[in-house]
Amino acid sequence: MTEQEGKIKVMVLDDEHIAVKTLQRVLGKAGYQVEAFEDPHQALARLEETCFDIVVTDVVMGDIDGIQVLNKVRQVCPQTRVIIITAFAMMEMARKAMEKGAFDFVAKPFDAQAIREVVDRAARQD
Repeated sequence: MTEQEGKIKVMVLDDEHIAVKTLQRVLGKAGYQVEAFEDPHQALARLEETCFDIVVTDVVMGDIDGIQVLNKVRQVCPQTRVIIITAFAMMEMARKAMEKGAFDFVAKPFDAQAIREVVDRAARQD
């Protein structure tokens, strides 16, 4: 068994470089297998190739938003838990994402511990 086998796979998607690197570092240190993306098109293409246990995505990323990512995840990997990251001004989109099946959301600016707690909770859910 390789070191990566058995680890919970998490996709991180945010168009802000600092946010991606922070999430990648925090979740990687927590023992998750993390694939990070700043380009939502690349992330959607990767979702066509493999399912993740958890997807953490920003809600606003240019021409593709977190709701579209959520819809794609629901289509190709219905068991994947999706966590939305949103700025306070976008709380309505976060509510909409929850109605469409998102696991939870975290407001920006986020605290690394808060993100880890939500991801840990999602990882424990069957």
